Amino acid sequence: MVDPLPQSVLFCCDHNSVRSPMAEGIMKKFYGSGTYVQSVGVKGDMEIDGFAIAVCQEIGVELSRHKARGFDELKEYGEDLSSFDLIVALTPASKLQAEELTRIYHLEVDYWPIFDPSGQGETRENKLEAYRISRDQIVEQLIARWGEPRQEV
Repeated sequence: MVDPLPQSVLFCCDHNSVRSPMAEGIMKKFYGSGTYVQSVGVKGDMEIDGFAIAVCQEIGVELSRHKARGFDELKEYGEDLSSFDLIVALTPASKLQAEELTRIYHLEVDYWPIFDPSGQGETRENKLEAYRISRDQIVEQLIARWGEPRQEV
């Protein structure tokens, strides 16, 4: 039994440069525009990772225009944590941050432990393989929670 799609989801990871942007982009691709989807990091201090862009392009997901941002930048973009129905944390640090920031809200924080591909592999192909593992874990979690993609992949 899959859950109905929420109205809004916020994915979070450590830097908003690999895992959470991949989750944001893949969810938008799979389920369309019926759910508002964003992503942040504990810190938004890095640019989008080129390997994340490459492995998402393999499945038709465009990430090259993604701008990394942190939890503290949400308000600058006119958003508030309380406006999301669900926060999905992809790393232990982002789970702790999300739980701390949402303790005054009635808001679900889900934890999906997604493999950290950064720093893995010696060759370009080894690095891409590591990023594919993370991408595929995200795909599996999305399908387990909300069912098969509704958009052509």
